[in-house]
Amino acid sequence: MSPNSPVRSALAANLRRERGRRGLSLSELSRLSKIGKATLSQLESATGNPTIETVFSLSRALEVPISDLLDTGHAEAVTVVRAADVDVLSGEGVDLRPLRRIEAGGVIVEVYDQQVRADSQQPSLGHAGTEHTVVQSGTLSVEVDGHRVELGPGDYVSFDASLPHRYAANDGPVRSVLLLHYRSGGGAARQEGPSTPH
Repeated sequence: MSPNSPVRSALAANLRRERGRRGLSLSELSRLSKIGKATLSQLESATGNPTIETVFSLSRALEVPISDLLDTGHAEAVTVVRAADVDVLSGEGVDLRPLRRIEAGGVIVEVYDQQVRADSQQPSLGHAGTEHTVVQSGTLSVEVDGHRVELGPGDYVSFDASLPHRYAANDGPVRSVLLLHYRSGGGAARQEGPSTPH
């Protein structure tokens, strides 16, 4: 991620705002998020290099949607997001490109282009929201709170993102669309429709 990255700048400003709104010291946020105080200080000064794990931990600790931490605050009548213009947020096994935040009817939806690297996995202790994934290409293994499913192109999975979960690509890279949705005002939005919660 470049030093002038919009993601770094947005995260720095939004993290300071959310921490201040909750009256948390860096030490308190460090304890809640399990992220070192020095790392938090670097993130708030836009000199740190945020990872998926870091941002998801902050989302969980502050109980806010991920887009509240990454949003750069601009909206247009027609929104086009070019792949080359979006910073990639990388983790242990996943590369995420935040594409859009949509807020309507008391629900926030975040849209991500998600790539799981070949022969890798991305664990998560859980975070706010309900997670929805649609596989575009490859075979995705998803484990949620001990329950494991294999998904191919066109397959969909949804689950309570506060549960421990893991994505893995054991047979080559996987391309998918990740949607996270929340109720406005914080907390995980309940999943709707015929899917059974995991």
